Amino acid sequence: MFERTLRKVIEDVSSSFPVLLLTGPRQVGKTTLLEYCASKNHSYVTLDDLDERTMAQNDPMLFLQTHTPPVIIDEVQYAPGLFSYIKMYVDKHKRPGDFWLTGSQKFHLMKGITESLAGRVAIIDMLGLSAREIAENAAEAVPFLPTSEWIAIAGKNPSSSSCVDVIYEKIWSGSFPKLLQDGRKLREMFYRSYVQTYLEKDVRSIIGIGNELAFYKFLRATAARTGQLLNYSELARDVDVDQKTAKSWLSVLRTSGLVHLLEPYYNNITKRIIKTPKLYFLDTGLCAFLTGWDSPKTLEAGAMNGAILETYIFREILKSYWHNGKHPHMYFYRDTDQREIDFVFEINGILYPAEVKKTATPSLAAAKSFFTLETLGKPIGAGAVICLREKDIPLSREVTAIPVGYL
Repeated sequence: MFERTLRKVIEDVSSSFPVLLLTGPRQVGKTTLLEYCASKNHSYVTLDDLDERTMAQNDPMLFLQTHTPPVIIDEVQYAPGLFSYIKMYVDKHKRPGDFWLTGSQKFHLMKGITESLAGRVAIIDMLGLSAREIAENAAEAVPFLPTSEWIAIAGKNPSSSSCVDVIYEKIWSGSFPKLLQDGRKLREMFYRSYVQTYLEKDVRSIIGIGNELAFYKFLRATAARTGQLLNYSELARDVDVDQKTAKSWLSVLRTSGLVHLLEPYYNNITKRIIKTPKLYFLDTGLCAFLTGWDSPKTLEAGAMNGAILETYIFREILKSYWHNGKHPHMYFYRDTDQREIDFVFEINGILYPAEVKKTATPSLAAAKSFFTLETLGKPIGAGAVICLREKDIPLSREVTAIPVGYL
């Protein structure tokens, strides 16, 4: 088993909250992690089992009598009616760590959670393996911020080389634990099966989308637009559906953890900032599979090479927060004059810019848009150009070139 950064978070949360909900896409290791963290007193039940699901749906009281806490309930989205009974149980017993829940569909989870378990549940987001977890130094993963303190910590023990071949191999391979354990020879079979399972278990049975072929085309069209501004009309046109359907289907992809929308940074000082979010696929291997790149080398040389590198870096930054139980105040900047900054972090009222460049020899020109943040009326902190260098190097007093392998 891969050591996961979230293990410590789960242990800490379970000492305070009676209910823990671990959400994320299928096959990212949610159940494996909880079983690893569990005590010998924990029991386990999955609602993928149709008999258990039927009991949970039709007789929740009997289900909880049969599976007494502390218990891990896997794929709990199949029985949202359980939440009110869990609430009654935890209000009566008031024990931390009684219920560990997993779910791969926030769409059906969050309504029941917010209505029944508010104040009683800690919600933790999980993605596939981070670069630090793959490199077996999960404990050294700290939330990214382009400061000298973060660079000093990350630079002592990089997660990998920043050589272009190494990085695109990692991008192409993705981050699902089972695939990385079994090796790349089974990659195509794994992703094909993953998509089929997703379509059957989530899209059809849970959400009720009947036209699987059209939804699969939509999934591929979304993957092709990773790292780009979200444009519903283009997505709808490519799949021959209306914009209302495109918005609904994108919501499905978001709630099942396959894509993430990064919001633009703006305030009321300037009206010239674009307010459309950017779309990112959350597993670059799945993204490369859906868009038809059959090797790391063709991916690196192809039309998506810059967007997929930016997607990989975004994903690793997001994991550095989520896998530490935190949520980043992370945005991008773009105005009507086409000045753009890939990532902007706001911490304690200070803005920290970061730009992605597919180069091993970055120059200060890569950070030329950072000065535009001054128009927002907030202090500007350290900036970074995240690139393919092997060692960090200052580009100016305020901007440092940071290797991708530091993430």
